[in-house]
Amino acid sequence: MSLALAFPLGIALALGRISSIRIFYWPSTAVVYIVRGLPLIMFIFWAYFFVPILIGRPVGGAATMVTALVIYESAYLAEIIRSGIQALPAGQLEAGRSLGLSYTRTMRRVILPQALYNTLPSMLSQFISTVKETSLGFVISVHELTFAAAQINNILLTKPFEVFSLLALTYFTLNLILGGFVKLIENRIQIKRTSAIQVA
Repeated sequence: MSLALAFPLGIALALGRISSIRIFYWPSTAVVYIVRGLPLIMFIFWAYFFVPILIGRPVGGAATMVTALVIYESAYLAEIIRSGIQALPAGQLEAGRSLGLSYTRTMRRVILPQALYNTLPSMLSQFISTVKETSLGFVISVHELTFAAAQINNILLTKPFEVFSLLALTYFTLNLILGGFVKLIENRIQIKRTSAIQVA
């Protein structure tokens, strides 16, 4: 859920970061720099204490964690997407505008599809990082893997090494599988690029 919500917000921040309009550029830049300059745990605590105040009612641990992850991950995704957009030749945008497309349609139909495709491995790597960061939900009693391991350890009492070793192995296996998927995507992109160059 966090990744699904952070992705469009990351695109919006990235577009703000490359905008020549100050009202879009400065707020987007401020958000990205502030978020990237602080640890995730700070946003978890802020979401835990301030979200209930903002909406006027208690919020569960899972909703708090999702809020913190959306804010945190969107800033990192924004920089990945921004770098992908700026890596494209400047002529791409100019060509779209010369064909009569508006700036918005050029971005949506010409620039963003290429940028998102080129940065897909980096975005997937960031998603893997997010999987590991969910373990911080333990500090606000979110029922995720680390919290479950702590509960099991409290029941067993005498086998903390075995419990947390199994937890570490679970995270390692999950991220190893996801890392292999990222490598597969990278190879497919590289093959397509090589084929395109040979054809050209």
